[in-house]
Amino acid sequence: MATITFGTSGWRAIVAETFTFSNVRIAVAAIAVYLKKNGNDKRGILVAGDYRFLSEEFMKTTIQVLAAFDIPIYVCPVGTPTPAVSYEVVRRQLAGSINFTASHNPYQYQGLKFNDHDGGPAPVETTRILEQEVEYMLKSGSSIPEISYEEAVKKDNVVFIDPKPEYFKRIRELVDFDAIRKAHLHVIVDSMHGNGMGYLDQLLEESGTIVKSLHANRDPFFGHIHPEPGKDQLKDAIELLKSWPAHLITANDGDADRFGIVDGQGYYLTPNQVLAIVLQHLIQTRKWRGSVVRSISTTRLLDAIAAKSFLPVRETPVGFKYIAEVMRQEEILVGGEESGGLTVYQHVPEKDGILACLLMVEVVAKAGRNLGIILQSLFQEYGPYYQDRINIQVGPNEKQQIEDQLKNHAPHEWAGLKVREVQTRDGYRFLLDQEATLLIRFSGTEPLVRCYLETRDAQQLEMLQKELKSFFSIL
Repeated sequence: MATITFGTSGWRAIVAETFTFSNVRIAVAAIAVYLKKNGNDKRGILVAGDYRFLSEEFMKTTIQVLAAFDIPIYVCPVGTPTPAVSYEVVRRQLAGSINFTASHNPYQYQGLKFNDHDGGPAPVETTRILEQEVEYMLKSGSSIPEISYEEAVKKDNVVFIDPKPEYFKRIRELVDFDAIRKAHLHVIVDSMHGNGMGYLDQLLEESGTIVKSLHANRDPFFGHIHPEPGKDQLKDAIELLKSWPAHLITANDGDADRFGIVDGQGYYLTPNQVLAIVLQHLIQTRKWRGSVVRSISTTRLLDAIAAKSFLPVRETPVGFKYIAEVMRQEEILVGGEESGGLTVYQHVPEKDGILACLLMVEVVAKAGRNLGIILQSLFQEYGPYYQDRINIQVGPNEKQQIEDQLKNHAPHEWAGLKVREVQTRDGYRFLLDQEATLLIRFSGTEPLVRCYLETRDAQQLEMLQKELKSFFSIL
């Protein structure tokens, strides 16, 4: 029996293995039943998808099922960025969205992401109910209501829309494009064959920025590169700097909810460093106030910056849906994750990689300095913070072995640093001497163990990296 589970960012699986049309029908029907039980079905659902394999076909299947449930449907063009989808849900006051995207996962994957009426990822309570509905349908063998696509699109409550103009309008309210316009910048934009093309590059060009675009064509294989805007994946853009000098490189992942930033000297800034620079910048240039919300895996440099301005810090488990939950309860200044997610004051409770890139362009425009220099000034003010993330592929049998080892035989010290406390809120987080931390947790979207390290000393980080790799090699 197939398993449909909603992890940290929806249901993701390999196409034709578990992510099949029959399973999509079941997942969509579960969402429809949930909305009807809650009386929210008449508000309507937004349907969208990224440029992965079969996105249009999965969208059509979704329309056929939702139409059979007589739920109003608003259909986006394929390739609409996730943050634009979220903003349109809020603007139209819809019940939510069904978005076919596996975000930064490899090309073999597809995903179904259900976002709530506020544009944010569905909370844990909701996804638990959806999984129960799915389980009931699978066990009972219930037939899924469905009408033909041709019949569905003839219905008055199926509307094809383009969220782009209204999303652009909102972004122009959040970003200082006048400052960008005056700076006459050169920017390399790597769309990574994803949904950011036609969005980030167009917004920059409209502001007078000279843009050089890379990978701005549809390719469901993503150039056979993992569509996550990390250092290794941005080699083409960094190489281009040698022949086409630019003030910075900006990049987005497959659905444009994550960001990647490289400075004009070819130095890759980690998402942690970007979040710190954005937070400091917004404190200095905006009159916004609110909490700083970060996941457990994200740098404590944000805590230091927030403390100086007397801003509260909220720590969440990994997954932007937990940051969204905080945003439903209180005003925030910045919400961010080490994995490349960011949102800001009075914006959608969802990652917005396009906004993140534009804010970094604004930082350069206003400061008139290279991002590497800006980062060093942060370290001079708050002291250095060094981070790394190590991903380890695991099989189903290895997962339990690792879990048992960490639970029952965890080391009392790592790389000579004594363990002061072990926290198990989300994985296993070891609080070590000298302000070092180590978090080991299983990914909610891929068969990986993710290990997050942070120290105040570069040499300590190297020692932790070596010991961690040794720890897993002997399991």
